[in-house]
Amino acid sequence: MSANKSSKRLAFLPLAIFAVLCVFLLKGLFSNPNERESALINKPVPEFSLPDLYNESQIHNKQTLIGKPVILNVWGTWCTTCKYELPYLTKLRNEYGVKIVGVYYDQNHAPAFGEFADVKEIRVDVRNMLGQLGNPYEYNILDLDRTLSLNLGISGAPESFVVDASGVIRFHHMGDINERIWRDKIAPIWNEVSQ
Repeated sequence: MSANKSSKRLAFLPLAIFAVLCVFLLKGLFSNPNERESALINKPVPEFSLPDLYNESQIHNKQTLIGKPVILNVWGTWCTTCKYELPYLTKLRNEYGVKIVGVYYDQNHAPAFGEFADVKEIRVDVRNMLGQLGNPYEYNILDLDRTLSLNLGISGAPESFVVDASGVIRFHHMGDINERIWRDKIAPIWNEVSQ
């Protein structure tokens, strides 16, 4: 009799597994991939020591972000979406005084595979792109080996972080910042940290 009960329970096991799998898949289907909760929210920006894109003797670190709120924007000239984002970021800087710092990395720089980026060529590409589309950046941090990007949990570009005057990350956005994203998601947090 107990063997019969056991076999009935085992018969429902595939159905239970299927139900759990359906719930998991439905959650993924209706979630927005650009709204991933960052583990760094309300935590300090990770420690880093990286050169300026234009002046390798100038080193930026966590302390260079402290003092005023800043949007830390991860980008690259290879990033198509970044091209659409630059004019709006430039507007935010010029019209609203938003301090934006770029974290530049080159997708083709992979020393482990023998591929090295040409920094002089990167500088020319960056100057050309920013000259055409607008330059929102107060300065650009060169993150060739992606140490800062990896510590921030970056999965691509563009990605942006609102960092308060104390160097604490208050918001993370995956994707471009446009008028709607600024108005609905970032401006309320920016206004709060700017007071």
